[in-house]
Amino acid sequence: MKDVATFAGVSISTVSRVLNKHYRVDEGTRKKVEEAISAINYRPNLMAQGLRSKVSNIIGLVVPHLMNESFMYLVNYVEKYAREKGYIIVIGNTEGEPETEERFIDSLLRRHVDGIIFSRVSDKSRILRLIDKAKIPAVSIDRIFDQADLAAVTLNNRNAGRIAAEYLIKLGHSEIATITGPLNIGLSRDRYLGFCEGLAASGVRFDTDRLFEGSFYFESGIEAVKTLWAAPPYPTAIFAQNDMMAMGAMKELVRRGFRIPQDVSVLGFDNIPASAMMIPSLSTISQPYEEMARWAVDLLIQEKAENNQKHVILDATLVPRETTAAPPIGVV
Repeated sequence: MKDVATFAGVSISTVSRVLNKHYRVDEGTRKKVEEAISAINYRPNLMAQGLRSKVSNIIGLVVPHLMNESFMYLVNYVEKYAREKGYIIVIGNTEGEPETEERFIDSLLRRHVDGIIFSRVSDKSRILRLIDKAKIPAVSIDRIFDQADLAAVTLNNRNAGRIAAEYLIKLGHSEIATITGPLNIGLSRDRYLGFCEGLAASGVRFDTDRLFEGSFYFESGIEAVKTLWAAPPYPTAIFAQNDMMAMGAMKELVRRGFRIPQDVSVLGFDNIPASAMMIPSLSTISQPYEEMARWAVDLLIQEKAENNQKHVILDATLVPRETTAAPPIGVV
């Protein structure tokens, strides 16, 4: 700023007013300062400005698995809406490790970000105390805390599980297996609980031998079929708690000679774009990723303004496609 002031023949305070778009600068002076900035290629030190003003216009976004397609879409939409509000995001990928999650949150706090949007690793997360201590605006998204006075955006996962069960039962299935996500994650438990409730409401008993705890990765869908089809009687339908595991299950079923959906129906969860590109296209439960991201950014800005905290719960929708049908004739 001193160099700009010298080049333009004005005071440092005048340069500061121009940079901050202060109205008390005449047009001739403003033009001289702007020409000086261009001539010497001056770039304001945003970190120093942020430390002085206590505003960085930076939001930390922390997710458990960046390569998981669900989180890829959340990151994309959060970045979009944050940018529209004048913020940039710094992304942290915790790889599902509580220690990495804690270190990255601590790093964000030390860098004086304006707020944090995060999807926690699991029940093992230890970050709530850090956020409480820092008293920084924060919003949890997708994987939220069950009991915490914290702004949050999530799906009605319990009802989504019920939707899945009711749909498969309506098609005529009663021998249904489920591939859950890790059960130390609240949304996995909620989807499973809702699924069981949906079956029970129709008088269908769920056999826990048809439960496979997966990892949300493609490979665990393959392992699920190997386990669930180790011995008869075999299920006529699978409900997987994400599309990637559903696709893994489909691959292993086809490898074993089963036809989809003539022999086995498969229902996924998330509605990632690849689910519509497959042959046959995957029936699934759709998550409103864009709406979740928009709410998360809006809630964070409300938190900065010290408005009341809110908990936003969004609804899932059924997307029936080609991988679900009535069970084979003679199987009920």
